[in-house]
Amino acid sequence: MRIGIAGAGLCGRLLAWQLARQGHSVTLFDRDSGAGEQSAGLIAAAMLAPYSESLRAGNKVFQLGCRALRQWQGLLSLLCHDSGVKVELRHSGSIAVAHRADALELDDMSRRLQALPAVDLQRPYWLSASELRAAEPELDNFERGLYLPGEGCLDNRALFAALGQAIDKAGGRWRRQQQVETVGAGFIRSGGASHRFDYVFDCRGFGAGTDLRELRGVRGELLWVRATEVKLSRPVRLMHPRYQIYIAPKPDHFYVVGATEIESESLAPITVRSALELQSALYTLHTGFAEAEIVQASSQCRPAFEDNLPRIYQAEGLMRVNGLYRHGYLLGPTLVARALALFENRAVDPGNGSLEEAIKVIPA
Repeated sequence: MRIGIAGAGLCGRLLAWQLARQGHSVTLFDRDSGAGEQSAGLIAAAMLAPYSESLRAGNKVFQLGCRALRQWQGLLSLLCHDSGVKVELRHSGSIAVAHRADALELDDMSRRLQALPAVDLQRPYWLSASELRAAEPELDNFERGLYLPGEGCLDNRALFAALGQAIDKAGGRWRRQQQVETVGAGFIRSGGASHRFDYVFDCRGFGAGTDLRELRGVRGELLWVRATEVKLSRPVRLMHPRYQIYIAPKPDHFYVVGATEIESESLAPITVRSALELQSALYTLHTGFAEAEIVQASSQCRPAFEDNLPRIYQAEGLMRVNGLYRHGYLLGPTLVARALALFENRAVDPGNGSLEEAIKVIPA
């Protein structure tokens, strides 16, 4: 089939790659140069943290996120074969810590996590000061930590590059620096021209607001820093009454630092207040961050619906895939698998029974 995909973020690239390798003629419309520089998926920490995210998102996201941890391993192995690019995936767990004054926040986190439904991941458990230093030697100013098995993060910049190469090798076509104006059944309108296809996927995220009125943007802000004096091997969360700062390690001493979630659709640069909070919390976690280089300070709007769960809108010749909110990497593979199953008119794997409940499929 001739397939058009509007939006070259995480979902758009995953769909384009898998559809192209199945032999479909795929054209991907990208408002960027091809690197995805304006995509929410590139301006992200790429955390895979079902336990941590369950504190705000609840059981549905937790259960789907646990499944996505397994899906990512298979996807990245296949992607490395197709693209020749290895994408780093860290999945040896994450650690939550708190300063003594905020110890109750960590206790509350532990209680809430223990109440989650049973899954095939090991339950979170406490680390003493010595066990914490054995896991992460540089977290030596904390009396204890909460270990969250299976959690991790991936290198999203390498992932975007690998998906781009895999799409090219599978014969996919790009229409770069093409701002999509509207999307409908069998067509994508861009640059004043209408492009016809047998089937269209709308994966524009927040950019699809003109066609999905119920979609809202949730602003997030983060820093990319390079800290050669810091050697953390796992994602770390610093619990605080007002915010939870997360630090996601990347290759070559890079770290992504974030915490903010603002009910705003502003795409303005990161604010002074947010930057100061992120930097001060970062320094209290590890003094080695004092000499870190701030490589990038970014803000972006994540697409969300009222319930903060993803949705698929389906009509003849059209599917809109959207609403990943702050769970793009945690739920992306599961959402894309669901979209492909609908497109191919096949049943969902029995192991994905909860998809019907968590991912709404709505007639467009």
